[in-house]
Amino acid sequence: MTTNSPRLAGRLIQLFMTAFALFCFLPVLLVLMISVTDEEAIRMNGYSFFPAKFSGEAYRLLFQDSGTILRSYGISLFVTIVGSLLAVAITAMAAYTLTNRSVRYRNHLAGFFFFTMLFNGGIVPWYMICRELGLNNNIFALLVPSLLFSAFNLFLVRNFMLSLPYALVESAKIDGANDATTAFRIIFPLCKPVLATISLFYGLAYWNDWWNAIMLVDNQQLYPVQYFLFKLQSDIQMMTQIQGASNSGTLPAESVKMATAVLTIGPIVLMYPYLQRYFVKGLVIGSVKG
Repeated sequence: MTTNSPRLAGRLIQLFMTAFALFCFLPVLLVLMISVTDEEAIRMNGYSFFPAKFSGEAYRLLFQDSGTILRSYGISLFVTIVGSLLAVAITAMAAYTLTNRSVRYRNHLAGFFFFTMLFNGGIVPWYMICRELGLNNNIFALLVPSLLFSAFNLFLVRNFMLSLPYALVESAKIDGANDATTAFRIIFPLCKPVLATISLFYGLAYWNDWWNAIMLVDNQQLYPVQYFLFKLQSDIQMMTQIQGASNSGTLPAESVKMATAVLTIGPIVLMYPYLQRYFVKGLVIGSVKG
């Protein structure tokens, strides 16, 4: 009786987690099914897991100009990869500075960063500064405005570093290592969990960003995939309204919405499993010490 109880509890937990995972997957499956459903069937029957009539019109419309959407995908991938790497590097170096006991006024600097979590200058000063820096109609307009690390990620990494024995830094200094060597060869390798965690945060932010494009980019050659699909979807809705209710089925407005969701979640879904083991560990360890 005592031996079987833990096994039964384990199986019940496993069954519950399996059912919960399937339940969480249902919305994704519904989005996929709607994206391949005929527009007229959606109008008649609403959203359904079992389409009355299949259609690839939404994907055909999205890939009608395949070169444009592939270019947008390339821009988004470049901005996400380069921006995330630079943002993680900046955040890690700033966090190391705030944990280095040889840095004077490091607590005052931490207070300065914390202030930015509570207040910001607003859209107009942000836009004026970006224009003054030349961040307009170039690839840097998609990179630089989001490159400056977020204070939340900074304190997450700092708290993780504070959980490491400071004797590691002192031993490195005794052996003659400078701060750069100590940071990049000792501290940062030990911070892989939290660095992977903020990499996911930055990657999500860059991949889903369309605000920088709509504010700073007019050149269609520089549209990221999120803004390109957003603009395409807006154009379809506008054309549908112009045509009138009687002809609203000529354009797959609803299925295009779901098709854009399918196209945009792919890279993030593929990236998350590789970072999942670091995600929980980095988030928990980095948050238990203030």
